Amino acid sequence: MKVKNVYIKDIQSGEKVTDSFLVTEKNLAFSQKGSPYLNLRLKDRTGQVDGKIWDNAQEWDRQFRKGDVVQVNARAVSFKNALQLSIHSLTVLDDSDVLLNDYLPTARGNIEAMFGDLQSFIDRIETPPLKKLLKAFFDDRETAERFKRAPAAKGFHHIYLGGLLEHTHSVTRLLDQIASHYPGVNRDLLLTGGILHDIGKIREFSYDRLVEYSDEGRLIGHIIIGVEMVDQKIAGIPDFPESLAMELRHLILSHHGILEYGSPKRPKTLEALMVHYVDDLDAKVNAFQEYLNDFRNEETGWTTFHRFLERYLYRGRLQEGTADEPLIPGEL
Repeated sequence: MKVKNVYIKDIQSGEKVTDSFLVTEKNLAFSQKGSPYLNLRLKDRTGQVDGKIWDNAQEWDRQFRKGDVVQVNARAVSFKNALQLSIHSLTVLDDSDVLLNDYLPTARGNIEAMFGDLQSFIDRIETPPLKKLLKAFFDDRETAERFKRAPAAKGFHHIYLGGLLEHTHSVTRLLDQIASHYPGVNRDLLLTGGILHDIGKIREFSYDRLVEYSDEGRLIGHIIIGVEMVDQKIAGIPDFPESLAMELRHLILSHHGILEYGSPKRPKTLEALMVHYVDDLDAKVNAFQEYLNDFRNEETGWTTFHRFLERYLYRGRLQEGTADEPLIPGEL
């Protein structure tokens, strides 16, 4: 078993790097002079970095694949203010020689504690059909394990193992805090919707090694998958009220808010509106925090352009003697 010692977050320009990384992207390109080279995206649980193989690129291209864990001999260089690895050689490692969790970013919070807290919300649901529905999902061991491991997205927010649980746990906690603030809210429906709004993501993505869309995820998407999953569970619960099932389906169908963001319907109930805005808030705050955590330039205090949020983000210039601590959401 190879012990991983060098993590991407600690690499500095000019250093020699000899360690292992997961290949998440690989493509053969050509320079302006027509010389082939390999573009790589390398990852470990602390971040990702671009890699380049300049010499014998076509020969190296045949020796490894996207998804392989490789041991590289490289030099860290700075290119356009971004870190890059100039790779001289590499070796493909067997899965038996590595711990895959070293290469896959995971939620910072305690997975079992977050899942236990989510179950405590389920235990406090007072509407029997909704409690039976939630238990039908999370008392199922396979569903629970997939839910605890799945990411919440591939490219925007909570894009790490356990991200779906972390996001759902956060959304549910926020909904619980505001449920009593507005009159007329069906708290049980609100929390059930918060817990199940992204349940389809356990099937939308594959996440054993790389986070990728499944065929079902690309062709159908988590919103419709989620409604199908809820309908299947409801079918096994005798006398589940049709009106309650309809409102829950609507909540899942509308949680992206607008048609342009993939919602087949816009929110038309109070509970659906609240889930949409809290879901959107939690996703965007996480995207903000993760991007700021990855930002290294201390000279300007500004990040590079965030293409999803469509803006530069400001963290502020570090004062002399202060530590650059990561922005970590509250955890149990």
